[in-house]
Amino acid sequence: QVHLVESGGGLVQAGGSLRLSCAASRSLFTIDVMNWYRQAPGEQREMVAAITSGGNTNYAGSVKGRFTISRDNAKNTVYLQITSLKPEDTAVYYCNAKVVTMTAVYDYWGQGTQVTVSS
Repeated sequence: QVHLVESGGGLVQAGGSLRLSCAASRSLFTIDVMNWYRQAPGEQREMVAAITSGGNTNYAGSVKGRFTISRDNAKNTVYLQITSLKPEDTAVYYCNAKVVTMTAVYDYWGQGTQVTVSS
């Protein structure tokens, strides 16, 4: 089981920056992939950034160059630094932990944090 708590969302003007945090209830080394997803109103949830237990990262094309995912293993926390915010970045941002075993893949989700970008 992994409990995830996001924080750091808020209302920001276009062009601004935010850093989202996701605190996990256990060591990040026991989690295969940590992801950030977002879901805008009326849209499907989409993955925006991922980081593996080995530190490899991956980004959605729409956010490359503006979003940076990182991790602090000592704090069991993953961050999403967002720069040059656009109104279309407005969404609820969710943290996801993916644990892969020999027989199954387990997904755990945080409660989400709202990011609103005003133009």
